[in-house]
Amino acid sequence: MAIPTPATTAAAAGSSAPSSRTLTDHRRMRPRRWFTELGWRHVVGVVAVVYAAFPLVYVLSASLSENGTLTGSNTLFADVSGANYAELGTTMFWTWMANTLVIAVATSVGTVLMGAAAAYAFSRFRFAGRRIGLTALLIVQMFPQMLAFVAIFLLLLGLGNVVPVLGLNSKIALIAVYLGGALGVNTFLMYGFFNTVPRELDEAAKIDGATHSQVYWTIILRLVAPILAVVALLSFIATFGEFIIARIVLTSESNWTLAVGLYGWVSSLREANWGLFTAGAVISALPVLALFLYLQKYIVGGLTAGSVKG
Repeated sequence: MAIPTPATTAAAAGSSAPSSRTLTDHRRMRPRRWFTELGWRHVVGVVAVVYAAFPLVYVLSASLSENGTLTGSNTLFADVSGANYAELGTTMFWTWMANTLVIAVATSVGTVLMGAAAAYAFSRFRFAGRRIGLTALLIVQMFPQMLAFVAIFLLLLGLGNVVPVLGLNSKIALIAVYLGGALGVNTFLMYGFFNTVPRELDEAAKIDGATHSQVYWTIILRLVAPILAVVALLSFIATFGEFIIARIVLTSESNWTLAVGLYGWVSSLREANWGLFTAGAVISALPVLALFLYLQKYIVGGLTAGSVKG
């Protein structure tokens, strides 16, 4: 029997295995096939990014323009100046910013606490009217809160005669109105997430002597932190930019929110100050952006896990 040598082995392997050039040719896709399978996705992504980013770049360019008009910003960054940002300090912009942050933070915290308590009750307890209550929350949430602005105005007008702190031109009253619509979709998001937490944890804690409140505050809320962060972020963003209810409830300029105050600068066509408006818009976007970046690690996990029904 002939003993195979390294040379004969290499020759045999070379004859049976495809060459590197052949593998490269197989892996290389023709331009037409590449575009139909992958290339069009890149084109759509670039178009979407440009479409979304152009208004932001345009607003930033207008905020850096000394002309104070949007029509003068047709040439992006033709002149760069911080005059509009410096002028914000002479207005009530920072007062409006503080009012908005207080209202948005209080509303988001209240929304999380109320929604988590309702979701825990619907998820862990079985009581009469449970399904009807969930359905009612969903149906009521289908009607936006702004449809009731006339009723809200009349209610606060009469309530202010009895309890002035809950009447018109009160930030506490505006927070109470926002919290009145806190349940609904938020409860459904949390309800789905609460169902993913095993009930065995509750039972084990109760065997050790824990009460319902101890289980809720020390165990459940820590496990559902992602959905709490998602609901807090969504509530903060919705409250931060809300205009209609805030414009009706807050009547004095010192109590206005950013949305109401910035609109006042451009509400008159003859005296519209677009330079201040765009500068204020750029700065007002920073708190939302910072909160989003801080909580982004919870967003995907919170929304996807909340869609799983246990």
